[in-house]
Amino acid sequence: MVVALPDYYFRVRENGAVVFRVDTENRQRRIDMEQIAVLNIRNGEIKPHGGRELSKTDLKRIRQWMKERSAVLAARDIDDIFRATDHLNLTTQWAQSKATPEQLEEVTDALLMAMHDLRTVLVRKKAERLTKGK
Repeated sequence: MVVALPDYYFRVRENGAVVFRVDTENRQRRIDMEQIAVLNIRNGEIKPHGGRELSKTDLKRIRQWMKERSAVLAARDIDDIFRATDHLNLTTQWAQSKATPEQLEEVTDALLMAMHDLRTVLVRKKAERLTKGK
């Protein structure tokens, strides 16, 4: 079974990706990957590599990947928040049923400060949303 390779490969980096054009149409029948650009998801910047000009097809595919990648990252962010909520619940259960006084002494101040900070931000943001709705 022959699997068709994609025309582009995106090597994920912290803020985006390095983009390669995939080529299998050569005499040695091996996979060549030519770097064509570096992109930044946060600011939408696409920098062609090595002074080259990107084709309309290149730009269209890169922008499509950026849009898809942004959606994946946004979904991961929300999932992380739900996991944090679960972890807070597990921490509450631990503090109530398993923690020793020494363990509680070690973590209480840091937890209280973090929860106070979070609560302050959430209450302020909720108030902003409610006042905008009126």
